[in-house]
Amino acid sequence: MDINRLIRKFRPHPHGWLCRSRSGEVSLLKHFPYKDIKRATDSFHRIIYGNSRCVAYKARFCDGDIALVKEVKGFDQRDGMFEKELQLLVKLHHRHILGLRGFSAGKKRLLVFNNIENGSLKERLNDPLKTPLNWRTRLRIASGVTAALEYLLCFNSPPTYHVSLNSGSIMLDQNFTPKLSDVGLLSSLGNYAAMPNDSCSEDSVDQLCGNIIFQLGVLILELITGQSSEGSTDLIQWIKEYRFGSSIHKMIDPDLGNSYNSRELKSLLAIARLCINSGSSSKASVMQIFRYIQKKVDRQCN
Repeated sequence: MDINRLIRKFRPHPHGWLCRSRSGEVSLLKHFPYKDIKRATDSFHRIIYGNSRCVAYKARFCDGDIALVKEVKGFDQRDGMFEKELQLLVKLHHRHILGLRGFSAGKKRLLVFNNIENGSLKERLNDPLKTPLNWRTRLRIASGVTAALEYLLCFNSPPTYHVSLNSGSIMLDQNFTPKLSDVGLLSSLGNYAAMPNDSCSEDSVDQLCGNIIFQLGVLILELITGQSSEGSTDLIQWIKEYRFGSSIHKMIDPDLGNSYNSRELKSLLAIARLCINSGSSSKASVMQIFRYIQKKVDRQCN
């Protein structure tokens, strides 16, 4: 057998995969046997969300751990991009970004992330059998997501511009701490949006940052109204209206009851409107928006 074919055959099946971070720290990613992931995801039927780049599944392993498994698409086995994806993800260390635990590179390219005990934000907002999220929890979710985005765009090196942000891709741990789960190399168009040593044009960076800010605004609207971003056209049209404030009471999620503070809610709506209407043209303006949101939300949470 040709030696290169032999290497390719066994390369995807180590017990672990070493990845050296920027600080020199070596992380060991666990290799998950394909059959274990297949069993944990009920033969890949427990779908949480999906798009052109990936499909995410809920996995319940034999030891009781509930994790998120992503089947990533668009990576050719011969171009080394899957390894670059692993290198990118293992370097991301933030309280509000789902941590990578391991991978499987056999029949499917699979990524295994940390526990997601309380499922997705979308489940919590839309499932009538789930306990509704109270106002303070929703504020903390907005604050946590904002902190993660600031880290990815302003403090991570290189900046990570591919972030798909919606209630379906935000996971909640046992304390309802939000975790971004759809972060990586591929953009929504299937292009590589963030790679070590890559340089992006100023226009493309502006476009990517503006899109992320827009998604954040829509997510905040979801937290306030309980309505899914999949049908967000009416929501966006509403928040853009000059006199949208006169109909706020009709748009608030009924599950909130009277538990919210009106002043806080109006402030958060103003932030959502700022994000959706923002013509963000530089990373500096992105940071200013993030800091403004953090300041407002953190003050209300304390």
